[in-house]
Amino acid sequence: MSNFLKPAGEAKFVDRHTTKFNELLVPDKKHTGPVKYGVLGAPLSKPSISHSGASFAPGAIRQAMASYSTYANHSGHDFRDQSIVDFGDVVMQQTDILESQDRIYKSIDHVLAKQEVENLIVFGGDHSVSFPSIKAHQKHKGTIGVIQFDAHHDLRNLEDGGPTNGTPFRRSIENQVLKGEHIVQIGIRDFTNAKAYADYAKDQGVQVYTMQDVYRQNIEDIIQQSLVYLKDKVDLIYLSVDMDVLDQAFAPGCPAIGPGGMDSWTLLTAVEEAAKHEMVQGMDIVEIDPTIDIRNMTSRVASHVLFSYLKGKELSQ
Repeated sequence: MSNFLKPAGEAKFVDRHTTKFNELLVPDKKHTGPVKYGVLGAPLSKPSISHSGASFAPGAIRQAMASYSTYANHSGHDFRDQSIVDFGDVVMQQTDILESQDRIYKSIDHVLAKQEVENLIVFGGDHSVSFPSIKAHQKHKGTIGVIQFDAHHDLRNLEDGGPTNGTPFRRSIENQVLKGEHIVQIGIRDFTNAKAYADYAKDQGVQVYTMQDVYRQNIEDIIQQSLVYLKDKVDLIYLSVDMDVLDQAFAPGCPAIGPGGMDSWTLLTAVEEAAKHEMVQGMDIVEIDPTIDIRNMTSRVASHVLFSYLKGKELSQ
Protein backbone atom coordinates (compact mmCIF):
# COMPACT_ATOMS: atom_id res chain seq x y z
CA MET A 1 0.00 0.00 0.00
CA SER A 2 1.22 3.53 -0.73
CA ASN A 3 2.87 5.19 2.26
CA PHE A 4 0.67 8.22 1.65
CA LEU A 5 -2.69 6.44 1.82
CA LYS A 6 -4.39 6.25 5.16
CA PRO A 7 -7.28 3.86 5.78
CA ALA A 8 -10.72 5.31 5.26
CA GLY A 9 -13.14 4.79 8.07
CA GLU A 10 -15.30 6.66 10.51
CA ALA A 11 -17.35 5.05 13.23
CA LYS A 12 -20.62 5.66 11.42
CA PHE A 13 -19.43 3.75 8.35
CA VAL A 14 -19.13 0.02 7.84
CA ASP A 15 -15.55 -1.23 8.15
CA ARG A 16 -15.27 -4.26 5.88
CA HIS A 17 -13.61 -5.36 2.64
CA THR A 18 -16.61 -5.12 0.35
CA THR A 19 -19.83 -3.39 1.11
CA LYS A 20 -22.94 -1.93 -0.42
CA PHE A 21 -23.41 0.98 -2.78
CA ASN A 22 -23.74 3.71 -0.15
CA GLU A 23 -21.43 2.38 2.55
CA LEU A 24 -17.70 2.82 3.06
CA LEU A 25 -14.87 0.47 2.22
CA VAL A 26 -11.43 0.12 3.74
CA PRO A 27 -7.85 0.10 2.50
CA ASP A 28 -6.28 -1.81 -0.34
CA LYS A 29 -4.17 -4.11 1.82
CA LYS A 30 -7.40 -6.07 2.31
CA HIS A 31 -8.03 -6.19 -1.40
CA THR A 32 -6.35 -8.07 -4.25
CA GLY A 33 -8.12 -6.59 -7.32
CA PRO A 34 -9.35 -6.20 -9.94
CA VAL A 35 -11.65 -3.33 -8.90
CA LYS A 36 -14.56 -2.11 -10.99
CA TYR A 37 -15.16 1.08 -8.96
CA GLY A 38 -12.68 2.72 -6.63
CA VAL A 39 -12.78 5.92 -4.59
CA LEU A 40 -9.79 7.87 -3.28
CA GLY A 41 -9.74 11.11 -1.29
CA ALA A 42 -7.33 13.94 -2.14
CA PRO A 43 -7.93 16.41 0.71
CA LEU A 44 -5.83 19.30 -0.55
CA SER A 45 -6.93 22.94 -0.47
CA LYS A 46 -3.77 24.92 0.28
CA PRO A 47 -3.24 25.77 -3.43
CA SER A 48 -6.67 27.41 -3.63
CA ILE A 49 -6.63 30.99 -4.88
CA SER A 50 -9.44 31.91 -2.49
CA HIS A 51 -9.98 30.75 1.07
CA SER A 52 -11.10 27.13 0.96
CA GLY A 53 -11.85 24.27 3.31
CA ALA A 54 -12.00 21.80 0.43
CA SER A 55 -9.67 19.50 2.35
CA PHE A 56 -12.73 18.49 4.40
CA ALA A 57 -14.76 17.52 1.33
CA PRO A 58 -13.84 13.82 0.94
CA GLY A 59 -15.28 13.02 4.36
CA ALA A 60 -18.32 15.19 3.78
CA ILE A 61 -19.10 13.49 0.47
CA ARG A 62 -18.75 10.05 2.03
CA GLN A 63 -21.09 11.09 4.82
CA ALA A 64 -23.60 12.39 2.28
CA MET A 65 -23.45 9.11 0.36
CA ALA A 66 -24.69 7.26 3.41
CA SER A 67 -27.89 9.34 3.46
CA TYR A 68 -29.41 7.71 0.38
CA SER A 69 -30.83 4.37 -0.69
CA THR A 70 -29.48 2.14 -3.45
CA TYR A 71 -32.67 2.16 -5.55
CA ALA A 72 -33.17 4.22 -8.72
CA ASN A 73 -36.89 4.72 -9.16
CA HIS A 74 -37.01 5.78 -12.80
CA SER A 75 -35.04 2.80 -14.10
CA GLY A 76 -36.30 0.40 -11.46
CA HIS A 77 -32.70 -0.71 -10.84
CA ASP A 78 -31.36 -1.53 -7.36
CA PHE A 79 -27.62 -1.11 -6.91
CA ARG A 80 -27.50 -2.86 -3.53
CA ASP A 81 -25.08 -5.51 -4.79
CA GLN A 82 -22.69 -3.05 -6.42
CA SER A 83 -19.52 -2.55 -4.40
CA ILE A 84 -17.12 0.39 -4.28
CA VAL A 85 -13.59 0.01 -2.94
CA ASP A 86 -12.61 3.04 -0.90
CA PHE A 87 -8.84 3.41 -0.74
CA GLY A 88 -8.96 6.13 1.90
CA ASP A 89 -7.39 9.58 1.79
CA VAL A 90 -3.94 10.63 0.68
CA VAL A 91 -2.00 12.08 3.62
CA MET A 92 -1.04 15.65 2.74
CA GLN A 93 2.28 17.29 3.56
CA GLN A 94 1.39 20.11 5.94
CA THR A 95 3.29 22.93 4.23
CA ASP A 96 4.63 21.73 0.88
CA ILE A 97 2.04 22.03 -1.92
CA LEU A 98 4.16 20.35 -4.60
CA GLU A 99 4.93 17.47 -2.27
CA SER A 100 1.23 17.04 -1.51
CA GLN A 101 0.38 17.02 -5.21
CA ASP A 102 3.15 14.49 -5.81
CA ARG A 103 1.73 12.28 -3.08
CA ILE A 104 -1.63 12.35 -4.85
CA TYR A 105 0.09 11.32 -8.09
CA LYS A 106 2.03 8.49 -6.41
CA SER A 107 -1.02 7.22 -4.56
CA ILE A 108 -3.20 7.12 -7.68
CA ASP A 109 -0.29 5.57 -9.59
CA HIS A 110 -0.10 2.87 -6.90
CA VAL A 111 -3.83 2.20 -6.92
CA LEU A 112 -4.04 1.98 -10.71
CA ALA A 113 -0.95 -0.25 -10.87
CA LYS A 114 -1.63 -2.63 -7.99
CA GLN A 115 -5.39 -2.79 -7.82
CA GLU A 116 -6.39 -2.93 -11.50
CA VAL A 117 -9.04 -0.23 -11.01
CA GLU A 118 -11.36 0.12 -13.98
CA ASN A 119 -13.10 3.31 -12.79
CA LEU A 120 -11.38 5.53 -10.21
CA ILE A 121 -13.27 8.45 -8.67
CA VAL A 122 -11.19 11.05 -6.83
CA PHE A 123 -12.81 13.20 -4.15
CA GLY A 124 -11.01 16.56 -3.93
CA GLY A 125 -9.82 18.82 -2.61
CA ASP A 126 -9.55 21.84 -4.83
CA HIS A 127 -9.11 21.62 -8.60
CA SER A 128 -5.33 21.42 -8.38
CA VAL A 129 -5.73 17.70 -7.61
CA SER A 130 -6.81 17.07 -11.20
CA PHE A 131 -3.28 17.47 -12.55
CA PRO A 132 -1.68 14.63 -10.54
CA SER A 133 -4.75 12.45 -11.06
CA ILE A 134 -4.77 12.89 -14.84
CA LYS A 135 -0.98 12.47 -14.94
CA ALA A 136 -1.28 9.09 -13.19
CA HIS A 137 -4.08 8.02 -15.52
CA GLN A 138 -1.94 9.00 -18.51
CA LYS A 139 0.89 6.79 -17.25
CA HIS A 140 -1.34 3.73 -17.07
CA LYS A 141 -4.03 4.33 -19.68
CA GLY A 142 -2.34 6.26 -22.50
CA THR A 143 -3.61 9.43 -24.15
CA ILE A 144 -6.24 11.12 -22.00
CA GLY A 145 -9.21 13.21 -23.05
CA VAL A 146 -11.03 15.35 -20.48
CA ILE A 147 -14.60 16.54 -20.24
CA GLN A 148 -14.43 19.36 -17.72
CA PHE A 149 -17.57 20.71 -16.05
CA ASP A 150 -16.61 24.12 -14.74
CA ALA A 151 -17.48 27.80 -14.58
CA HIS A 152 -13.78 28.59 -15.11
CA HIS A 153 -11.21 27.67 -17.74
CA ASP A 154 -8.58 26.88 -15.07
CA LEU A 155 -5.91 27.89 -17.58
CA ARG A 156 -4.09 30.46 -15.46
CA ASN A 157 -0.35 30.74 -16.01
CA LEU A 158 1.86 29.15 -13.36
CA GLU A 159 4.34 32.04 -13.16
CA ASP A 160 2.00 34.34 -11.25
CA GLY A 161 0.95 32.01 -8.45
CA GLY A 162 2.32 28.54 -8.87
CA PRO A 163 0.28 25.33 -9.25
CA THR A 164 -3.02 26.61 -7.85
CA ASN A 165 -6.59 25.42 -8.35
CA GLY A 166 -6.74 27.81 -11.31
CA THR A 167 -3.92 26.12 -13.25
CA PRO A 168 -4.49 22.33 -13.56
CA PHE A 169 -5.29 22.24 -17.27
CA ARG A 170 -2.64 24.72 -18.35
CA ARG A 171 -0.16 22.77 -16.24
CA SER A 172 -1.33 19.58 -17.93
CA ILE A 173 -0.84 21.10 -21.38
CA GLU A 174 2.58 22.57 -20.58
CA ASN A 175 3.77 19.26 -19.10
CA GLN A 176 2.50 17.21 -22.07
CA VAL A 177 0.00 15.38 -19.89
CA LEU A 178 -2.87 16.66 -22.05
CA LYS A 179 -3.23 18.30 -25.43
CA GLY A 180 -5.46 21.33 -25.54
CA GLU A 181 -7.49 19.74 -28.33
CA HIS A 182 -8.23 16.83 -25.99
CA ILE A 183 -10.05 19.04 -23.47
CA VAL A 184 -13.77 19.80 -23.66
CA GLN A 185 -15.01 22.44 -21.21
CA ILE A 186 -18.73 22.62 -20.43
CA GLY A 187 -20.41 25.37 -18.43
CA ILE A 188 -17.94 28.24 -18.80
CA ARG A 189 -19.64 31.38 -17.45
CA ASP A 190 -19.57 35.08 -18.14
CA PHE A 191 -17.59 37.30 -15.77
CA THR A 192 -15.64 34.41 -14.24
CA ASN A 193 -12.66 34.30 -16.62
CA ALA A 194 -10.13 36.78 -17.95
CA LYS A 195 -9.96 37.24 -21.73
CA ALA A 196 -6.35 36.02 -21.70
CA TYR A 197 -7.48 32.56 -20.58
CA ALA A 198 -10.22 32.40 -23.18
CA ASP A 199 -7.61 33.33 -25.79
CA TYR A 200 -5.25 30.63 -24.50
CA ALA A 201 -8.07 28.06 -24.71
CA LYS A 202 -8.73 29.03 -28.30
CA ASP A 203 -5.04 28.98 -29.21
CA GLN A 204 -4.62 25.50 -27.71
CA GLY A 205 -7.69 24.06 -29.42
CA VAL A 206 -9.74 23.57 -26.24
CA GLN A 207 -13.39 22.92 -27.10
CA VAL A 208 -15.58 25.27 -25.06
CA TYR A 209 -19.31 25.12 -24.37
CA THR A 210 -20.46 28.18 -22.44
CA MET A 211 -23.48 28.24 -20.16
CA GLN A 212 -25.38 29.91 -22.99
CA ASP A 213 -24.62 26.83 -25.10
CA VAL A 214 -25.81 24.56 -22.29
CA TYR A 215 -29.13 26.37 -21.98
CA ARG A 216 -29.72 26.63 -25.73
CA GLN A 217 -28.83 23.02 -26.48
CA ASN A 218 -29.83 19.72 -24.92
CA ILE A 219 -27.14 18.64 -22.41
CA GLU A 220 -27.32 15.06 -23.69
CA ASP A 221 -26.56 16.33 -27.19
CA ILE A 222 -23.56 18.28 -25.90
CA ILE A 223 -22.24 15.19 -24.14
CA GLN A 224 -22.67 13.07 -27.24
CA GLN A 225 -20.92 15.69 -29.36
CA SER A 226 -18.06 15.75 -26.84
CA LEU A 227 -17.72 11.97 -26.77
CA VAL A 228 -17.76 11.71 -30.57
CA TYR A 229 -15.16 14.49 -30.77
CA LEU A 230 -12.79 12.75 -28.29
CA LYS A 231 -13.23 9.03 -28.87
CA ASP A 232 -10.96 8.70 -31.90
CA LYS A 233 -8.28 10.99 -30.48
CA VAL A 234 -7.65 9.44 -27.04
CA ASP A 235 -7.40 6.13 -25.18
CA LEU A 236 -9.44 7.12 -22.11
CA ILE A 237 -11.92 9.87 -21.28
CA TYR A 238 -11.78 11.43 -17.81
CA LEU A 239 -14.52 13.58 -16.27
CA SER A 240 -13.48 16.51 -14.11
CA VAL A 241 -16.42 17.91 -12.16
CA ASP A 242 -15.82 21.28 -10.55
CA MET A 243 -18.92 21.79 -8.47
CA ASP A 244 -18.90 25.54 -9.11
CA VAL A 245 -20.28 24.73 -12.56
CA LEU A 246 -23.55 24.73 -10.64
CA ASP A 247 -25.50 27.87 -9.94
CA GLN A 248 -24.94 29.19 -6.41
CA ALA A 249 -28.49 28.17 -5.52
CA PHE A 250 -27.54 24.50 -5.99
CA ALA A 251 -23.98 24.61 -4.65
CA PRO A 252 -23.68 27.10 -1.78
CA GLY A 253 -20.64 25.22 -0.49
CA CYS A 254 -18.35 26.16 -3.38
CA PRO A 255 -15.65 28.76 -2.67
CA ALA A 256 -16.34 30.46 -6.04
CA ILE A 257 -20.13 30.62 -6.11
CA GLY A 258 -21.95 32.70 -8.69
CA PRO A 259 -25.24 33.08 -10.55
CA GLY A 260 -26.11 31.77 -13.98
CA GLY A 261 -24.77 28.23 -13.61
CA MET A 262 -26.21 24.78 -14.17
CA ASP A 263 -28.97 23.28 -12.11
CA SER A 264 -28.20 19.97 -10.43
CA TRP A 265 -30.44 17.95 -12.76
CA THR A 266 -28.45 19.11 -15.80
CA LEU A 267 -25.13 18.13 -14.22
CA LEU A 268 -26.36 14.73 -13.04
CA THR A 269 -27.85 14.00 -16.46
CA ALA A 270 -24.58 14.99 -18.14
CA VAL A 271 -22.47 12.73 -15.92
CA GLU A 272 -24.83 9.78 -16.34
CA GLU A 273 -24.86 10.22 -20.12
CA ALA A 274 -21.07 10.49 -20.31
CA ALA A 275 -20.53 7.46 -18.06
CA LYS A 276 -22.46 5.25 -20.49
CA HIS A 277 -19.51 5.44 -22.88
CA GLU A 278 -16.99 2.63 -22.45
CA MET A 279 -14.03 5.01 -22.83
CA VAL A 280 -15.07 7.06 -19.78
CA GLN A 281 -13.13 5.42 -16.95
CA GLY A 282 -12.25 8.08 -14.39
CA MET A 283 -13.59 11.16 -12.65
CA ASP A 284 -12.74 13.74 -10.03
CA ILE A 285 -15.20 15.82 -8.00
CA VAL A 286 -13.66 19.02 -6.67
CA GLU A 287 -14.15 22.48 -5.13
CA ILE A 288 -16.50 21.86 -2.21
CA ASP A 289 -15.91 23.66 1.09
CA PRO A 290 -18.06 21.93 3.73
CA THR A 291 -17.26 24.69 6.25
CA ILE A 292 -19.41 27.18 4.31
CA ASP A 293 -22.01 24.75 2.99
CA ILE A 294 -25.67 24.78 4.02
CA ARG A 295 -26.99 21.50 5.40
CA ASN A 296 -24.33 19.66 3.39
CA MET A 297 -26.22 20.59 0.19
CA THR A 298 -23.19 20.68 -2.09
CA SER A 299 -21.73 17.41 -0.83
CA ARG A 300 -25.14 15.81 -1.31
CA VAL A 301 -25.12 16.86 -4.96
CA ALA A 302 -21.56 15.49 -5.22
CA SER A 303 -22.69 12.13 -3.88
CA HIS A 304 -25.34 12.07 -6.60
CA VAL A 305 -22.64 12.85 -9.17
CA LEU A 306 -20.99 9.59 -8.13
CA PHE A 307 -24.33 7.77 -8.16
CA SER A 308 -25.05 9.14 -11.64
CA TYR A 309 -21.67 7.87 -12.84
CA LEU A 310 -22.35 4.38 -11.52
CA LYS A 311 -25.91 4.44 -12.84
CA GLY A 312 -24.72 5.33 -16.33
CA LYS A 313 -22.10 2.56 -16.24
CA GLU A 314 -24.38 -0.16 -14.90
CA LEU A 315 -27.39 0.57 -17.06
CA SER A 316 -25.30 0.72 -20.24
CA GLN A 317 -24.06 -2.85 -19.80
